[in-house]
Amino acid sequence: MGSADVGETGEVRERLEPWLTDASLAVAVTLVMSLVIAADAESSSLPGVAWAVGFGALLLLRRRLPLTVLAVTVFGIFAYYAIDLPPIGMVLPAVGALYSTAEVRRTSWAVLGAAVLVAVSTFYRFDDLDPRAQLTGYGFVTELALAAAAIALGSVVRLVRETRAQSARIAALTTAEESRAAEARMHSERVRIARDLHDTIGHTLSVASLHTSVATETEDPDDRAAALERVRGATSEALRELRRTVKVLREESADETDPGPASALGLASISTVVEAARAAGLDVTVDLAIDPGRLPRAVDAAAFRIVQESMTNVLRHSGAGAAQVSAQVQGDELIVRIVDDGVGGTTGSEPGAGIRGLRERAGLLGGRLGAGPSTEGFTVTAHLPISVEEAP
Repeated sequence: MGSADVGETGEVRERLEPWLTDASLAVAVTLVMSLVIAADAESSSLPGVAWAVGFGALLLLRRRLPLTVLAVTVFGIFAYYAIDLPPIGMVLPAVGALYSTAEVRRTSWAVLGAAVLVAVSTFYRFDDLDPRAQLTGYGFVTELALAAAAIALGSVVRLVRETRAQSARIAALTTAEESRAAEARMHSERVRIARDLHDTIGHTLSVASLHTSVATETEDPDDRAAALERVRGATSEALRELRRTVKVLREESADETDPGPASALGLASISTVVEAARAAGLDVTVDLAIDPGRLPRAVDAAAFRIVQESMTNVLRHSGAGAAQVSAQVQGDELIVRIVDDGVGGTTGSEPGAGIRGLRERAGLLGGRLGAGPSTEGFTVTAHLPISVEEAP
């Protein structure tokens, strides 16, 4: 049987189940009343059984017209006794109606109906000369208990159904929230990977592009060979970074000889960026008034990426001849500053991917980053808190 057949069978079962329940309740009420009527040997049972069938048939409408079924049942009981049929109790014919009314959150109406039946029954049975109908303490308590049991059962069934529905809604909301959280984590991871690729691959390819231009324009074979060697080194570094990123994406564990892109480099490795920039003709001075080994790994890696991307932007956009890189700890912050004497890059309300990535990287650590013209030139300043907790 295919999944479609199983689904259709389930739908048919869901449609038939309420009708089967109502039919079973109607048959049960009819049979119980018929047995009580048949047990009375002093009168004909046929008219009473017909009434029992009528009371049972009313229950087939209990879902659509619960209050109507209750009202008709109460007045039907009064009419039943008015034509002097065998006594069957005032509450017994109304058990199904009381249960159904309480089941659909009409408990107050069910209590009112039961109270009317018991009150009318008590009033008329005090003076009834028929010994079968005389009021006794046992009979009174039985009527009350039967009415209370029917109403309580209907209320319990309703509460169980509502609890299950609420649990299903909570489960659906939980599933949806987990799905949104997973999507948010996936988006965050995509942004992180895009930022790392932009910072690393973009930097090395920019250096390679500059040296390719040098190799193309120079006529000196030695200069051409040196430029091509730098191109080879830059592209090799780009390939290594790409392999590291792919390895992280494949969820392979990184060892000490091949760290992932998030922790592979820090300020201790800044010389690679500086040498590449110097080889491209930029006069770079460095002032690191810190011990990179004492910085949290996340802060150290973020500082390196900020310097790397800033150098890339200088080479690409500024036309600068000199740049200064400095890093120092003030209070509980690492302040990284890159200044060049060029024309600067994008600083408007919609910065380029490089500046935006730098700000995101600083923001993830709870820091901030500013970029724009200053009296010394175009300046990028990052404030990174050094109280960041290390990831396990």
